[in-house]
Amino acid sequence: MTFLSGCHVGRYVFWNTADTKDQERFPAYTIENAPPTFNFIESEELVPSIPNGLDEKEKYEGFDQFLEDSHTLGFMVIRNDSILYERYFNGAKRSSRLTGFSVAKTFVSALTGIAIEEGYIKSVDDPITDYLSGFKHDGFDQVTIKNLLNMRSGIKFSESYYNPFGHAAKFYYGKDLQKYVYKLKVHKTPGTEYYYNSANTLILAMIIEKVTGKKFTEYFSEKIWQPLGMEHSATWNVDSDEHGMVKAFCCLNANAVDFAKFGRLYLNHGNWNGTQVIPREWVDYSMGIHNDSHDLEGYPYTYYWRVLDNGCVFAKGILGQYIFLDPAKDIIILRFGTKRGKIHWSALIEEISTQY
Repeated sequence: MTFLSGCHVGRYVFWNTADTKDQERFPAYTIENAPPTFNFIESEELVPSIPNGLDEKEKYEGFDQFLEDSHTLGFMVIRNDSILYERYFNGAKRSSRLTGFSVAKTFVSALTGIAIEEGYIKSVDDPITDYLSGFKHDGFDQVTIKNLLNMRSGIKFSESYYNPFGHAAKFYYGKDLQKYVYKLKVHKTPGTEYYYNSANTLILAMIIEKVTGKKFTEYFSEKIWQPLGMEHSATWNVDSDEHGMVKAFCCLNANAVDFAKFGRLYLNHGNWNGTQVIPREWVDYSMGIHNDSHDLEGYPYTYYWRVLDNGCVFAKGILGQYIFLDPAKDIIILRFGTKRGKIHWSALIEEISTQY
């Protein structure tokens, strides 16, 4: 099928908008896990009740039916390292690799903090042109790493996945990401305005590759995946076999319990059983509110995390993927699905956390 090997528009038309089967359609690097495996405690089950904030909640017989009918693949509730609820639906199981979509951005943020701690990057206040020299247009020397992390870069970018000619579709379906990045333009003063833009995350990954001299996924495996005792290997999709640039903004695929371990790392201020994996200052800053950035649902936004006034934070993906953390209760809630639907998952998951 020549239209699948040619321009990104052909792949968009054939495959349509992003879905959970894309992890098999695109080439990927495998990220191997390493012993010893960390295991959460299998505890007495505590099934959540259907949240009061759900419209037409009376049509469901119970929480399980609600999840299955709402196109959920996996849902977990963990408190104090004990699994209180774990279910899989619609063909998924515990060993299934589930796509995190933009949940992946928080992993890139963590790796940026590590790279700064290790001296590869001097400061979040450095302009990105200190590390990448391929930008063709003016203004990039004013864009800082911190601007990228807070989605305040001022880079012109169309995030809509429903426009085959927009930037997001080109980045998602295209086969030469670095070429696309260097064609971008800055059209607003960096640092002045929040605008969600997946190119920001990709540029961070490019910087990490440049300064470490390693493939992004190699550095990721060494610094995050293997130290956390993951149960399974993961994959991270790339633009093409030829160029091998990781789709850092979207395409980390792993099983739910391993995504939960990343949440546990943040609940413990970046410390994993005595080893400081991510600098504590980086994690604590990421879980605080520091500017007027707010996402489309109105949630404050810091270093790719949504931050609530009550101290809870969550990472979110386009089809309703969530890693939700309640530090006060030591709670992790995860939801992965094939669709978001009309459900306000952010609010529902927050309400579910109050049941524990």
